[in-house]
Amino acid sequence: MVSQQQLTKLNNFKKLSESSFPRNHRVKPLHYISWMMGHEGTGSILSLLRKRCWALALYGGNSESGFDQNSTYSIFSISITLTDLGYQNFLQVVHLVFQYLKMLQNLGPQQRIYEEIQKIEDNEFRFQEQMDPIEFVENICENMQLFPKPDLLTADQLMFHYDPEVIRTALSLLTPLRANLLLLAPENEGSCPLQEKWFGTSYSCDDIPEEWERRWESDFELNADLHLPAENRFIATDFNLKKSDCPDTEFPVQILALEQGALWYKKDNKFKIPKAYIRFHLISPIIQESPDNLVLFDLFINILAHNLAEPAYEAEVAQLEYNLMAGEHGMVIRLKGFNHKLPLLLKLIVDQLADFSAEPSVFDMFVKQLKKTYFNILIKHDKLGRDVRLLILEHHRWSVVQKYQVLTEGLQVQQLMAFAAALKEELYAEGLVQGNFTSAESIEFLQYFTEKLRFRPPPAEVPVQFQVVDLPRRHHLCRVKSLNREDANSEVTVYYQSGLKTLKEHALMELMVMLMEEPCFDFLRTKEMLGYQVYPTFRNTSGVLGFSVTVETQATKFSSELVEQKIEDFLVSFGRRLASLSRESFAAQVTALIKLKECEDAHLGEEVDRNWYEVVTQQYLFDRLGREVEVLKGFSREQLVSWFLDHRGNSSRKLSVHVVGFGVEENDPPHQNRAGSAPSSYGPVSELTFLPAAVPTLRNATLITDIRAFTSSLPLHPYYKILS
Repeated sequence: MVSQQQLTKLNNFKKLSESSFPRNHRVKPLHYISWMMGHEGTGSILSLLRKRCWALALYGGNSESGFDQNSTYSIFSISITLTDLGYQNFLQVVHLVFQYLKMLQNLGPQQRIYEEIQKIEDNEFRFQEQMDPIEFVENICENMQLFPKPDLLTADQLMFHYDPEVIRTALSLLTPLRANLLLLAPENEGSCPLQEKWFGTSYSCDDIPEEWERRWESDFELNADLHLPAENRFIATDFNLKKSDCPDTEFPVQILALEQGALWYKKDNKFKIPKAYIRFHLISPIIQESPDNLVLFDLFINILAHNLAEPAYEAEVAQLEYNLMAGEHGMVIRLKGFNHKLPLLLKLIVDQLADFSAEPSVFDMFVKQLKKTYFNILIKHDKLGRDVRLLILEHHRWSVVQKYQVLTEGLQVQQLMAFAAALKEELYAEGLVQGNFTSAESIEFLQYFTEKLRFRPPPAEVPVQFQVVDLPRRHHLCRVKSLNREDANSEVTVYYQSGLKTLKEHALMELMVMLMEEPCFDFLRTKEMLGYQVYPTFRNTSGVLGFSVTVETQATKFSSELVEQKIEDFLVSFGRRLASLSRESFAAQVTALIKLKECEDAHLGEEVDRNWYEVVTQQYLFDRLGREVEVLKGFSREQLVSWFLDHRGNSSRKLSVHVVGFGVEENDPPHQNRAGSAPSSYGPVSELTFLPAAVPTLRNATLITDIRAFTSSLPLHPYYKILS
């Protein structure tokens, strides 16, 4: 939670005229310095702070435009996201920053490092993906105000000329006596007597303690663990396009099938760039066994990413991207970048996965961080609404409240290590490789997983989706109170379940929601003025189709029950609008949707995302868009009207989820959060508070006040995939 994180910001507000923007854009001295300060590898500021569990992130630099840098002055800022322990050692954190700056000044500019940065940015510029034309024109227009004509296309992206004197001059101005220190934290509440006049922000202004001021004025010693970055082994140098070693295909094909996994592959012959995408889904049967396992899985992913941050940082700055994600049923690993060094990054990730470890201090730090993350989800009305809706619809799903309770009750690092060992024992690894790799190279990636991790396949197939309850044909209502007493925001989602359907119904529902967007906005926001966030949504819940209308409103203006009635009024009016829709207007909407589906991919990543969805959901219908286009061409207006009416009335499977904010329209007393002496505006998050239906129009609905009790008696849809 932002309000519970500590943010240290070290700003140099001194005018840096010698390194001003227009004069030295070909050298970019501040860019070089920010690259050094923001480095996360061995010997960096952040590396030491992480080892001491004092910080989670560090950002240093200058935006090179606007307030930060202009023809008059430049500002250099360093922002550090602190842990609770880091907050307690704030001045020692600052001291490490000053030590690193002093080290850079003593050693002077490094031509090797400058040329590495230069090479990385040359590669990025040479092989950059297509930019939005409007954004491109805006950038050029800005550059025309700042740079000479020959540099208009390149000045804001490339480093042209190494000039150590310019860099040395800029470095010499970054000293402790020129710095302002800003400490932002909720712990400062009550000790900030001053108030900023525009926004009323409370603050204090204090002198730096004499002890530290004397130390920073002296020739202080440097920490021996601070040193310059080593040579970057991840910078690509081979940009040749590989020749295909198998027949070219329009869609990915499975080139390897093992008991432990499978690999899908497609050689890129369309965009023809020396880049590639590697994605793997490591499916495990133990993740969804209990809320404890889900929490341990989140911790496992977070600490694995933490362990990778330092060794993989060089890959990141060399334009190789990776992402580790805790999926619902497995770990998702995503990599992209220049194919020359991408295998090196994949092996690094797999090695870290195989040798996973967690220090007790690191474990404790991430337990606190994860607890804040869960807490943030629970106090946000939209996130809580989603959690409640899916908890009702998806069988055997665990709630965020349950996961928060696990952390409240406490976990030990030994439990994490036992979970990690069990996780790696049984896996099914499914991957997709696209881009500038041969099939033989791609096969080696899956083989490296199986050889390094040595896992066995699960005894039975692990589903990659949930079973969904078959809602009875009537209206169901679940109203829960917001967990933030100061939050007036409410959210109302009215969901209609359609069921197990085909590609035809999938496209039909997509078309209906497309037709609904403009009148929904006009009716509920423009005319009724219920709130800023108003939208219909097409929903595919683990293979079960449905659609919903969502309104985010405020309890100080409208009750959630009134909003529900207004959504019903809108759906009635939309039904009439649909019935009167001319054949020409209907045909125009169908044509518009077909054009969207036939739109060419702007870059390889768009094609990969679409194909990866088919792999990660184990549907493998790679020509889905083409099939949907074909069924769209056969639609009639009458089919759409009939389909919409089938989901309305007493025979509909309707679920309304209200997250109710605090305000007079919900009969909450004014200033309820100020009662008592507790300063917190948040209620207990150990359980949800379910509310009754207060208006007669909703009393006929089936009220859900115990989600498990309600869903336990309902039939379940079978696991289902939309394939035809």
